[in-house]
Amino acid sequence: MNGLHPILTCGEAVSWEKEILGDVESLEWPAMQLAGESLAESVLDDFAEIGSIHDNTRLLLLVGKGHNGGDALIALRHLLRTMENASAVIAFSCGFEALKLLSQRAFEELWAEHGPRIEYQLPYRQNGSEVGEKMAQSLELSYDICLDGLVGMQFKPPLRGYAAAMVSLVNDNPSIKFRAAIDLPSGIGDKSGDLSFRADFTYSTGIVKYPLIEPENADVVGRIRYLDLGFFSREYESTQDEFVITKDILEPLRQLRPAVSDKRSNGHLFILSGSRTMPGAVLMSVQAALKSGVGLVTGFVPESLAVYFATQAPEAMWVPWPETPNGSLALEGRHLLLSRVDRSTGLLIGPGLGQEEETLALVADLASLVSRPLVLDADALMPEVVEVVAEKRKGAEIVCTPHVGEFKRLSGEPASTEALKRYCNQWGVVTCLKGPITRVSDGAVVYHNVFGGPVLARGGSGDLLAGLLGGLMARRESKALPSALQAVAWHGRAADKLARDCGQVAVKTTDLLSHLPNAI
Repeated sequence: MNGLHPILTCGEAVSWEKEILGDVESLEWPAMQLAGESLAESVLDDFAEIGSIHDNTRLLLLVGKGHNGGDALIALRHLLRTMENASAVIAFSCGFEALKLLSQRAFEELWAEHGPRIEYQLPYRQNGSEVGEKMAQSLELSYDICLDGLVGMQFKPPLRGYAAAMVSLVNDNPSIKFRAAIDLPSGIGDKSGDLSFRADFTYSTGIVKYPLIEPENADVVGRIRYLDLGFFSREYESTQDEFVITKDILEPLRQLRPAVSDKRSNGHLFILSGSRTMPGAVLMSVQAALKSGVGLVTGFVPESLAVYFATQAPEAMWVPWPETPNGSLALEGRHLLLSRVDRSTGLLIGPGLGQEEETLALVADLASLVSRPLVLDADALMPEVVEVVAEKRKGAEIVCTPHVGEFKRLSGEPASTEALKRYCNQWGVVTCLKGPITRVSDGAVVYHNVFGGPVLARGGSGDLLAGLLGGLMARRESKALPSALQAVAWHGRAADKLARDCGQVAVKTTDLLSHLPNAI
């Protein structure tokens, strides 16, 4: 599939970059220019989550001798072009003569264009200070943005000398609003040390490296942004089984629909969910499904809710379902879905369902009988449901969408890449394991989604994802794995746009719906 790039170790990434770029300046310099420009644009986009750039913006660069430092210098050049009244401090971990040639060139061009707005510090020992008093004072000042370009993917632990002292000072400085690492936080590599730059965002240039996705590094990596520099325009031949999802996974959703089509041409999603105690979840799933591009949506919901839901989402069809005394779906309504099943092309079960024994028995029964692409979410993610359905519908298109707690309930073990693959292989399902990095697997390969962020850490985010996914699966000829990859990327990119427009705090979960169009 297009839109998927392999995740490599740092050693593999070094070899691949050398193969496609070599040591040829005519190839390396344009790649550095693209990396620096992409980095500047992405930093400005992500900084919008905490505020807008102001007239007196202050930037701090930590620059080492390698190409990461060169990327940082090129990024600063573009940032200062954008921010007319901004100023910058550059803290070098080495003298100018130690910089690689392309990094020297990047500094010379930066200085020629923006010299009066830049102060730079070179390291030297003074009065017992590892970096000198003046640099130490500079590293303790307030800054809006700090870029870490000290050490790259050839890092071997531990951080030493000036670089270690600089990282320690910056990590201890509470007056830096936004911390960005270039490619990898300094101190992180195939082998990592005890001291690392603590980033809010890490901008992986050209290739996503394994250390970025390892759980033990999450606190220092922050949020991952993948800057695609075209390094995989040539096919990378390997046995990789972990990939990062790129925005190109959404390309099929950007194409024109056939001129001769009607609502039935784009599928019909049935949603069997909801309870009197959790009415909002199913409504959010329906609202998201209506945005997915599916032609028709029918909600089977407790009868006490159906009329109200029809006023909130009149585009959907609503079927009132008999309720248990506690307000969940009762077994006696089974015929309501089975008598209509031939009209459907997909089925979503779970949001707001509740965990009554009668309702779970109903769900297991119906999900086993209905031979349609199936999404199991939230309260439907019970072992007694998933296992019965998977056994009776071997080879079917089934997607489960657990968060880490639900995954442990299903699998009996903590969430990990290997546990995820084992679970998918055991039951023949595709699984979207939701988290700061949502991982999608079919049992053979794991795909990492780095779109989205803490703005999604609120109730209802998973209900919207389930609705999007159900709608995509119900569209004609849609398959479980591609639909799952598209859904998590679409959901995450909409969340990024929401946070940039409105911040991370004063938003509602359903605000994400209005950002779905721009996300594709």
